[in-house]
Amino acid sequence: MKDITLGRYYPGDSIVHRMDARFKFFISIAMMIGIFFLTGALPFAVYAIFLMVLIILTRIPLKQIFLSLKPILFIIVFAFVINLFSYQGTELWSLGRLTITYEGLYSGLRMAARLSLLIITSSVFLTLTTTPLNVADAMESIMKPLQKIGFPAHEISMMMSIALRFVPNLMEETDKIMKAQSSRGAKYDTGGVVARARGLVSILVPLFVSCFRRAEELAIAMEARCYNGAQGRTKLNVMKAVRPDYIMTGVCLLVLAVVLFLEFVRF
Repeated sequence: MKDITLGRYYPGDSIVHRMDARFKFFISIAMMIGIFFLTGALPFAVYAIFLMVLIILTRIPLKQIFLSLKPILFIIVFAFVINLFSYQGTELWSLGRLTITYEGLYSGLRMAARLSLLIITSSVFLTLTTTPLNVADAMESIMKPLQKIGFPAHEISMMMSIALRFVPNLMEETDKIMKAQSSRGAKYDTGGVVARARGLVSILVPLFVSCFRRAEELAIAMEARCYNGAQGRTKLNVMKAVRPDYIMTGVCLLVLAVVLFLEFVRF
């Protein structure tokens, strides 16, 4: 559970770290949409090289990047296997009714690459280079025009900020509970499905109690500081776009345009 990177900011002073979080949101959404259009090996390779350059600029260890893929590793493998056996074409290997074709292998690799690039893109631009507070402020700023029709932009961004902030804490709390219950002889990782389900009760109950206790303490702390929503509140750090934000956004969109050009214009 310590390997889960959601809500964990990796400190740094790179150009990506210093970017306005609103621009990061825009770039991430644009690039993740573009990834769904990629099917050729060359566009995937160019996009992967661009991400590698960004990782080098941000000085994020590759271990952190791989850890961001760990929670969806099962989905990546599952999608690869489904595509592997779902295509007909030139037979590569056969075992009874299961047949692997060159087309299926290529489709599986393409799907695995697409999912991996989606997660790495969001990690490089948001999860690892942007603090949860900046993410919440960016969301509030983007949704602010909707407040004119009664949309609770501030409240939603506040909930997102709290959720992202407490994900690592809850993971650490779960790890402590598991170790404490193991030292008391609880068996939640052995036996059949029913035995494991019963064993998880010894972890889930104290975890839920801890969550409710944290929520109550947070509510009391917010009330003690006279928190009443967005009314009359100001920002300590006001978001303001600067020239490097526009330059970095232009570079990312240019790379995305080149990748899509390579995809749709075959030589």
